[in-house]
Amino acid sequence: MRMKGIKKLAATTGSEIAEAALVIPIFFMVLLGIYWFGRAFNTYATINHAAREAARAAVAQTCATCGTPNSSLTADQVADQVKQYMQASRLDPAKVSNLGGNRTSCSGGTVACSVVGASEPQVCVRFNVQLPASASLAGSGPPACGVSVEFQYPYQFPLPFTSINNQQIMLNAAVQMTGEY
Repeated sequence: MRMKGIKKLAATTGSEIAEAALVIPIFFMVLLGIYWFGRAFNTYATINHAAREAARAAVAQTCATCGTPNSSLTADQVADQVKQYMQASRLDPAKVSNLGGNRTSCSGGTVACSVVGASEPQVCVRFNVQLPASASLAGSGPPACGVSVEFQYPYQFPLPFTSINNQQIMLNAAVQMTGEY
């Protein structure tokens, strides 16, 4: 009886090993893809959170009893808010670049993007910018005025043996916020 078991082991053709050699690399590539796409989504959420918090700080009143709707923050201080949030999430603020472009001013004309921060981060902060009607509280009537914070951040996918290996994509963060009155 014992001899039959040994013959059975010797009779394997090695197909299991060949199948494993084909499936295991694909399985690990899928796992790496899930990890790196998840990291890209996390980076995107982080830069949008940084832009949202900087815009919130830019429109917030300096004190509750002042009655003035505008904050005393400068564009450099708003960019510093972005920098602090990015550093807290271990992202490099030196990689931030501005999106450029123009927006319509509340007083008429256009508001060009002036790059804030000569070295880091290069955040585009616009005050007194006209926001779309959908961003206003009522959703109808004249467009609201507020602050716009925009920038982009590069992300690189390190997926070997794929067409997106070390391909760099730019993740955009653009937040517009009305003033708190």
